[in-house]
Parts: sequence; C-alpha cells; structure tokens
Amino acid sequence: MKTSQIPFRTLREAPAEAIIASHQLMMRADLIRKLGNGLYTYMPLGLKAYRKLEQIIKEELDASGAMEFKPTVVVPGDIWKESGRWDTMGPQMLKAQNRQQQDMVVSPTAEEAYTAIMRQGLTSYKQLPINCYQINTKYRDEIRPRYGVMRGREFNMMDGYTLNEDDESLDKSYKAYAAAYLRIFKRAGLTVIPVKADTGAMGGSGSEEFMVESDIGDDTLIICPDCGYAANVEKASCKQDAAVDNDGKPQVKTDKAIEEVATPNVFSIEDMEKFFNSTPKTFIKALVYRVINSSLDLSGAPYCKDLKTKTEGAITFYPVSYVCVLIRADLEVNEAKLAGVLKASEVVLAEDEEIRAIAGAPHGFVGPVTVKCPILQDLSVNDMHDAIAGSGKEGFHIKHVEPERDYSAWMNADVRTVKPGDMCPNCGGIFYSRKGNELGHIFKLGKKYTESMGVTYLDKNGKAAVPTMGCYGIGVDRVLASIVERFHDDKGIMWPMSIAPYQVAIVPIKYKDAMKEASDTLYEQLSKAGIQVLLDDRDERPGVKFNDMDLIGFPVRITVGDKNLPNVEIKLRASDNAAELVPLESAAARVADIVHAELAKLCAE
Repeated sequence: MKTSQIPFRTLREAPAEAIIASHQLMMRADLIRKLGNGLYTYMPLGLKAYRKLEQIIKEELDASGAMEFKPTVVVPGDIWKESGRWDTMGPQMLKAQNRQQQDMVVSPTAEEAYTAIMRQGLTSYKQLPINCYQINTKYRDEIRPRYGVMRGREFNMMDGYTLNEDDESLDKSYKAYAAAYLRIFKRAGLTVIPVKADTGAMGGSGSEEFMVESDIGDDTLIICPDCGYAANVEKASCKQDAAVDNDGKPQVKTDKAIEEVATPNVFSIEDMEKFFNSTPKTFIKALVYRVINSSLDLSGAPYCKDLKTKTEGAITFYPVSYVCVLIRADLEVNEAKLAGVLKASEVVLAEDEEIRAIAGAPHGFVGPVTVKCPILQDLSVNDMHDAIAGSGKEGFHIKHVEPERDYSAWMNADVRTVKPGDMCPNCGGIFYSRKGNELGHIFKLGKKYTESMGVTYLDKNGKAAVPTMGCYGIGVDRVLASIVERFHDDKGIMWPMSIAPYQVAIVPIKYKDAMKEASDTLYEQLSKAGIQVLLDDRDERPGVKFNDMDLIGFPVRITVGDKNLPNVEIKLRASDNAAELVPLESAAARVADIVHAELAKLCAE
C-alpha cells in the first residue's frame, strides 16, 4: 500500500478533550475520528490495527474450541423482561420501539440474546457444552464517555458464552477461556494480571478480570507481593485483624449494661475519638442503605414483611428495601460487595428523611439497638466487645454495647473495603495497590439466565434439567487503546509487531529517480515475502514523513536516500539504537528476519 492511496491526515496537536495518551495519539495519527460524544469512527489505519487484534482473538478462541456466531445488535425487549434485567439494567441501556410498538434494545451485552438463540436447538445433554463467541457492536449510554475508544458509548466487544451440563464442565470451559485470554494478551504485547472480581449486574457465582496496570485505570487492584493474590478492590478480601482497645489488646466482653451518654456536637468518627478519648476500633459505625432491586429473599428478614415485590419472567425482586450496615469505625463499607451480598443492582446511602424514619435519629447517631430494618454486620464487628455506638436518639451515643447480647444481626458478611497495608487472607502478606484497566472478564453465571429464561434439556436419565452457563468478554477497543497507552513515547505510538497497521514503512527522501527505483524494489520484495509494508510516496519534506511515521508508530522504517545508496537505513521504532546501514540487495531479507523474530517472540509460550 502507498500513502497516496490512504485518506489520512495527521495533527500536530491533539483536540483539547483528549487528556490521555491513547486518545491524543489515536486522534493525532488519524486512527480514529470523532462523530459524536462517545462515538468514534475507525479510519483505515486504525481499522487495520483493530482488525489485527480481532484476528488474534479469533485465532486463539478458535484454537481453544469456541465457535464464532453473530447475533443481531438490536434485540427484542421481551428477552430482557424474561431475564429480569429490563428494569434493573438501568438508564445505560438504550431502549426503543419499532413501528409495531414492540420494545427493542440496542444490546449493551448479549447474555439474553445468546440464551434465547441457543435454547431453540437444545434438547439433549449430548449437545453440551455449547461454546460460541461473537465480536460485535454494543451500546451503553454512559453518563460521561471519556478517553476516546477506552470508554465510548458505542464499542466493540468479544462475548463468549458456554452452556454446560454441570459445574465440572463449566469449570473446564472457564479455564479454557482464561488460558486463551493469556495467549491473546501476550500476542498483543500486553502483560495482564488476572484478579478476582465482582460479578456486578451480570450475577453468577464467580468471576475473574484480566487487568493491565495503568495510571489512568478506573479500577484499583489489591495485590499480595508474597503469594500473588490479586483482586479488584470491589472483590478483595483480607485476613481479619483483631478489634483492639486503647492499649492495643484484644477487646473483652463486659457485663455492664448499656449506658446512654450525651454527646452534643459529636457527629463524625473524629469527633467521637476526641470525645471518648478512644481508638475508632472500639466504635461500631452504623449506616442505613437504600437497596435497589434486591432478588434476595427478604420474607423472613426483620421489618420486611410488608415490602412490595415485583416479578419479571422468573425473577422476583424488591424494587426498594433498606438495610443497616454495621462495621468497625476505622473501616469503610465496600458498596460493590454489599450489593453482591444483597443480590441488588445498586445500593446507595439513604437520605436524611429515610434515615430518621428507620433509625429515629440522623446520620451520626444511628445505632444497632433501635434501628427498624435488617442489620447486616460486617465480619469486623464479630469480635468487638464493650463497644460504643449510636443510640438512635439525636445528641446521644451508647457505650458498653455487646453484639448479640444487645442486638441481633440478620446477616454476617464481608462488606469491608480492603486497602494497602491489610493482610493477605492466603499467606498473611501485606497488600499493596495499583491502578488498573479491565481488558477482559470471565464469569461463572450459573443458572441465572437459563432458569429465568426457561432453558432445559434431557439429562442422561431422561429427565428435564437446566444447564449452567459461563460468560467471557474482551473489550476490543479498550485493548487497542491500552496497547497505545503501554507503547508510546514523546514522538508517538510504538506498535507491537503483531498489531501495527503495517509492519514496515519505506520512506524515500524523494520518491523519484534512483530512490523511487530502490523503494519500489524493496516494496515488491517485502510484499512477496509476506511482510505488510507501506511506501510513503508523498511529495513532502523528509522531516514531515519521518514525524508521521513515528507518530503512527510503524515498527520498522527503511529510509532510502541518495547519499546512502546503494545502502539503505533500517531503524526500529522501539529502539534507541542508531539506524543500521544495510546494502539494498540484502535489506528486504534483513527486515523480514526482524519482523518474523518479533512475531515469534510475541507468540512464544
């Protein structure tokens, strides 16, 4: 390909809205152009890089035993109502109606579509597992799309799904996808960290994210340096540390009765520390949460007998409920964990009026003894004794509180936010944290969708059974942007050999006479050798050509100039070494060896 055949224009400066390297460089190199807020078009050079990444994904998934299929982007709203996610998915889901007033959805994800499609042909256990993937367009109405294709409204995802006979089969599929992911990211030049993750709105029994360390990452990773434990902060657990008194000794039970203490102008934990002259590890913090769309059975929970339920498909949930979370005062509630425990789409701190109605007092004075909603107690409170807590009356706290003696928790669960310095639950190592970006995610969905959408088959005994399900996703655009984030310098992008739009750029100082003849010869030789090569035949100054080739990031540049002929210069974009002067007759072979060696390195086990 010659540059004169490609419609591209490079920019000296990035648009003001582009604040991260990948967004800036992809815009400046004309890999993408903005069409609307959160909507980007891949231009020819950008699309070539995208297609290469896509092809790597397909090759590795095909090799793992998965088969590609292609559902539509617009799907019936009825299948989302079957699964119970029509309302719970929230405003990020773009809904529409067709001319028959049927509800339709522009797919934000494809669990419902896959389940609805595959149930049509499923009759026997002999057909399982069914393992298919797609690479398709998705749309989520992000409130604040940003960072170019890293977080756009329209984006491209690889979604893989398996229907499995049992948990053992699901585990095999899950591990096969995990292994394929590691190969995909290695071939793309990226080092990823598999971490335990929250299942979120997807539901299911377990999940794992594949993260890349990044200063602009949306996620916080909690990592143990000793045993390699790694988890997203939304899912991370830690070894429980003992609740201690002011002398650093474990707290002991007290026989003293609860005593009410007037605490005027004491609202925050810091205020309490000063007033009681005590460590916050002796305080029980009580927070009232509004719980949205909980599918947990609350029929036997305290104060919940009159709660209203709603049913969509086979899913029954509580649109609104409340819970009082108790946690040691030096710790913070992890709302993602809390939502997961309650099987809720969202949890938010209750408003002042709601808190007063439920707790009889404003925030800061809420207490476990008088609150009129279920109590969810974090594990950190389990070994607390002789504690201080809110009284349920404004301006007062209580001391000598004994959990289980003075109140009963409806549920005990780990809802603590883990932080650097906490101890690893596996080996006791001290955690550190890093920022990260999620590139891929695998889920053990279990029967969340197959049960709600009525998927059955005949098992080995001829009885009706419900298959279990796995889900596996890679954000293709996000991976591409992450490659640029990882591989760039002040001149531009430095593509890995496997992803570069072209592996080699031939740059004649002037495309005429002997330089044109030499450039054309190299172009023909490299093309015949299977090397993807771009010939810069523009009538531009050499500096403009060099700057554009560096900005776009072609791995190898061959410079053809009158002064050096019959030799040419070979320069590696990612190397600080000086250009290598090579005879023209051996240059193509030399460059082909470089390309093949780099590709082999990326593909090596």
